[in-house]
Amino acid sequence: MGVADEIQEKLARAFSPESLEVIDESESHRGHSGWRDGGETHFRIIIEAEELMKLGRIERHRAIHKALSPEPMARIHALAITVKQG
Repeated sequence: MGVADEIQEKLARAFSPESLEVIDESESHRGHSGWRDGGETHFRIIIEAEELMKLGRIERHRAIHKALSPEPMARIHALAITVKQG
């Protein structure tokens, strides 16, 4: 299972989101710090989940990181998070 699939699965299980998009942006970071052959190093998450809307920005990020820990967080270099409002 790829990292994007792991992220998708863990966030779906943790938050039952109304919408969830996991985008592998690794190729656009080729040659940058943390990039490696095969990609799966830089991701963007766009999520809409009622549970996250109750939290402040920092608490949202912490909740997402906690849901993903320890794997796949240990294998990625960068994670951009957008929480959409319904």
